[in-house]
Amino acid sequence: MSPEHALPRFQQQQLAFTAHIRDPHNNPVPEGIPARRMGVYAELFFNNINEQLTTNFPVLRQITSDENWYALVRDFMIRHRSTTPLFTEVGQEFLEYLQQERGQQPTDWPFMLELAHYEYVELAVSISTDDEGLADFNTNGDLVDGVPLVAPTVWNLSYTWPVHLLGRDYLPDEAPAEPTHVVVYRDRMDDVHFLQINAVTQRLLQLLKENPELTGLDVLNTIATELGHDNPATVIEAGRGLLADLRERNVILGTRS
Repeated sequence: MSPEHALPRFQQQQLAFTAHIRDPHNNPVPEGIPARRMGVYAELFFNNINEQLTTNFPVLRQITSDENWYALVRDFMIRHRSTTPLFTEVGQEFLEYLQQERGQQPTDWPFMLELAHYEYVELAVSISTDDEGLADFNTNGDLVDGVPLVAPTVWNLSYTWPVHLLGRDYLPDEAPAEPTHVVVYRDRMDDVHFLQINAVTQRLLQLLKENPELTGLDVLNTIATELGHDNPATVIEAGRGLLADLRERNVILGTRS
């Protein structure tokens, strides 16, 4: 006897119901439910998931044909088993599906996973609560002599593809030689921003987040050493302005107390 047949009748009916909703072409309408009524349920569920994914990934939807997009949504419903009841986390579930279950399909854009991740980050940063309960910090502290505090909601990212440029008018076949570095952050009005940065700024933020005991001067000296710069004072002076700009944007909140 299969595991499904060992279940109580009502659970067998539930499984048949959800199987048809996920994949109506390969799973029959459950016994005792009118086909027309079942069709309404199946269409409603598909439309809800489709609407959520379209909202979360607008550029990906825009550059994908209707046929390929609807097939992608359906494949997500068939293959993936979500572990959350929250609509705000459907985007994260979709990313897990792309990363772990879908694999590269002939109709997929080569940059699809990176673009989807980039688009998801906006929602992730907007709803993040990582900055709640922060210890005291000095918003006006010296960012070179003191220990800069990077906002916990900041995402410091590197991509193979220029994700911030992708759209209908720019769909490259090959990735550029250099990676794209982006920092995603919330300003003081809680609006989300994307800022393309260079490798030095990316490294600066990485060092500050990974080494919360280092002063701004420590980090700038480390970068000067890594660059092999023959005049570290130049790097420090430029870094002073960079740190100030990042604080103005709310990427850096101030200095740790």
